[in-house]
Amino acid sequence: MSGWGAGISQEEFMLKDECFVVDFDDNIIGTGTKHTIHKFNNETPRGILHRAFSVFLFNSKGELLLQQRAADKITFPNVWTNTCCSHPITGCDPNERDGDQDAVRRGIVDGVKHAAIRKLEHELGINPKQLKPSDFKFLTRLHYWAADVVTHGPKSPWGEHEIDYILFLQKDVDVTGNPEEVSDVKYVSLAELQRMMAPSSGLLWSPWFRIIAEKFLIHWMRDLKLTLTTDTFCDYHTIYRFDPTEEHMGGGGNAGSWLGSAVYNPKVPGSSAGSVISASNKSAASSGTVVGDTNKKQGAYGKVKTHKHSKLSQLSHLDEIFAMLVYKFGPQSSSKIDETNENVRFCNEILGSVSRSFAEVIRQLPRGLCIDIAIFYLVLRALDTIEDDMEAFKGREEEKMQHLRTFYTVALQDKNYHMDGVGLGDERRLLEQFQKCVAVFQSLPLASQEVIADITKRMGEGMAYYAQIDLGQGTVTVADYNKYCHYVAGLVGEGLTRLFAATKYESPEVDAVSKTLANTMGLFLQKTNILRDYLEDFVDGRAFWPQEIWKKYSQENNLGEFARPENSARAVALLNELVTDALLCVPECLEYMTMLRTEEVFRFCAIPQVMAIATLNELYNNHQVFTGVVKIRKGLAVKMIMDTSSKDGLHKWFYIMAKSIKAKIPDSDPNAVRTHQVCDVILRTTSATGQRALTQAYANSISMFSAAVLVGSLGRLAGSLGNFHADRVSFAWPDVHNNVGHLVLVSTIVISSLSILACGVFSSKYAPNNQQDKKYN
Repeated sequence: MSGWGAGISQEEFMLKDECFVVDFDDNIIGTGTKHTIHKFNNETPRGILHRAFSVFLFNSKGELLLQQRAADKITFPNVWTNTCCSHPITGCDPNERDGDQDAVRRGIVDGVKHAAIRKLEHELGINPKQLKPSDFKFLTRLHYWAADVVTHGPKSPWGEHEIDYILFLQKDVDVTGNPEEVSDVKYVSLAELQRMMAPSSGLLWSPWFRIIAEKFLIHWMRDLKLTLTTDTFCDYHTIYRFDPTEEHMGGGGNAGSWLGSAVYNPKVPGSSAGSVISASNKSAASSGTVVGDTNKKQGAYGKVKTHKHSKLSQLSHLDEIFAMLVYKFGPQSSSKIDETNENVRFCNEILGSVSRSFAEVIRQLPRGLCIDIAIFYLVLRALDTIEDDMEAFKGREEEKMQHLRTFYTVALQDKNYHMDGVGLGDERRLLEQFQKCVAVFQSLPLASQEVIADITKRMGEGMAYYAQIDLGQGTVTVADYNKYCHYVAGLVGEGLTRLFAATKYESPEVDAVSKTLANTMGLFLQKTNILRDYLEDFVDGRAFWPQEIWKKYSQENNLGEFARPENSARAVALLNELVTDALLCVPECLEYMTMLRTEEVFRFCAIPQVMAIATLNELYNNHQVFTGVVKIRKGLAVKMIMDTSSKDGLHKWFYIMAKSIKAKIPDSDPNAVRTHQVCDVILRTTSATGQRALTQAYANSISMFSAAVLVGSLGRLAGSLGNFHADRVSFAWPDVHNNVGHLVLVSTIVISSLSILACGVFSSKYAPNNQQDKKYN
């Protein structure tokens, strides 16, 4: 065996290798030979706590490589365990010491990764040229101990006591076991591993691996791609501690319970944390959700971290807090959907279940339009549910393609149509009771039915086309990217526009741009979603970022490489180019909005657009996109929703967000010039009305503040008058019993009153004219 450790016996290793001794919090406090630190006696009942690592190597099939430790090993011989368990040691090049706890808490552990590469060669003959530190995913640290009483008897002088760094990697490698270290190797699936670990198998297992497999590995292997490509299971701050099972207690120091039991229940939405996956339920568990659970969504939704703004951040925006209070407790717009019909009642209820945000704006559309749009949305949502389900049609993919292609005619024409066993949660319920949607669809005006059926037909064809394409690494060209966005969102824009015109709530001129400006509006919204959902989509195996763009920034030809911290600079530059590409849609979106005349329709279209531009502002130059899903503040969202009933409000937010993006453009960004240019176009388009609305908003804020001061001052004055003494001409105003106090109080009331009056005059002078035609005849 060539390389490190060739020709050295196990006894020599025990005396030669110097390991890192650590304290309870994993700070390095010295070094010790393997012989010293693994000794269990009265002075060191559990040996000496030291640093270790455990490698879990998976092949491209997702199978874990196990090893059986050689019979000549001094500690725990002949036991099966994970791929490689060993220690970083002193005196190596590259250095194997990770001494900076701040770096460890950021997930930077190059020392143990170098040690892992060294030992994988020594034990398994894996050529170091096949591996590099960035291949390893550091998950967390485990603290455990165990006496080797199985091998050496109840008073065993040997054992393990480690803080163990868990390293995952997936790579097809050449394995040649070193007989001095390894007796056997085997790749296993999760189900095979569980069968091997059953007591009836008669196999011996390392005490640490048995607990890791039962408490931790079950979560990590359940969705290996999620584990390897996201930070869902990365916990660099916690050290999980546990005692061995009773059979591995005792030893030369008669050590007993100390650390307690391992408790590990990661909060992964969509997973049945803590349950054991058997071979019979592996399929359901691998999807990460319980079939029929109404709280779950499809795909990778909820599997990755959500980056929300802190409560402190939200509380620092008092205007947004006020907007949320008004939105929650102020007058509510009533739904225009007539629920006297049982089927309509179901459609309205399921609409709110599958999309709460869309449901609210749909219900406020004019009475002659809202149910048409609601059914249009539910039909497309049902189609999307079929397309998204990766389990129901496994092995029957062609059947799925046929459902997508014929849904427009089969589902919408058969009054008894429904589909069971497809989708999750409320989406599944929608398909299971779809005959109720069909009944309402068939009661719509023929013009609306034709629009809905046509868009459903074309979208189904597009979905079938892309369902057959491997999207694991995104779309190929920018044209493919745009084509996909057209099928899933551009067609929605076209269909909505045609329904606006068909129901006479918008003009024939609007109908004429259904395939141009309306399509661009759909692309703008979809591109924003795709950028925000980078990690969720990649984890789900269906990504959409175009290779034509992202490969310009890649070093490994792997879309997933941008999620790694060391690739942050290239990742952000890529993101900024794609945000700029989405911003190029904005001028046509704003042009489309100028054509709308019905206030409810305008608001319906404006809300998702201001959300999109605000999201792009949040995404731009933000590396958090690559570690989770970035969200805008709830208060900001509410404020924008309340401010989108007019062109002025719409332009105000596009003006604010474009200005914010422009201010964040790094001089070194490869697309800085292009981003500046598109932001300037947006600013020129929106500056006049946007600045006017912004000024009015400031006036309103001053007015509200002045009103609050006025109310407080009047209250104080009333209290003072209540404490007037006849024998002493004085007001009992706190700390003020002189004319200065009176003057300040009266001046405050006068100034507040004048401020409110001035702001009212300003608002009436510059308020937009929202008088709009309600319907075209």
